[in-house]
Amino acid sequence: YVDAGAEMLFPEGLRTEEEFATFANEAPDVYLLANMTEFGKTPLIPFERFDEMGYHVVIYPVTMTRVAMGAVTRALATLREEGTVESFLDDMQDREGLYRTVGYTPGTPWSFPTGRPS
Repeated sequence: YVDAGAEMLFPEGLRTEEEFATFANEAPDVYLLANMTEFGKTPLIPFERFDEMGYHVVIYPVTMTRVAMGAVTRALATLREEGTVESFLDDMQDREGLYRTVGYTPGTPWSFPTGRPS
């Protein structure tokens, strides 16, 4: 792949930390990407360890979706059982937190880039 011009390799199906290390040692002159997904065949490896092995990018493609859906499931169960959302208000992001996350200040116009991306 590198000979064909690939600038980054994404090894698929590696199942152990040793396999990731071996792959990195055999491909020292190219960017390496590791895919961490929960509940798969690959053990969860800390991104610091990937850095030590020579990987440049570690993706967690469904982690936040799984976290969010776990919270949604628990909230729906609570709503069904208690008939109110009051008991999990502290677990919710409040309005100010949402505004900080998206970079919004009420009363301030948003500016959007003009033109098309190059």
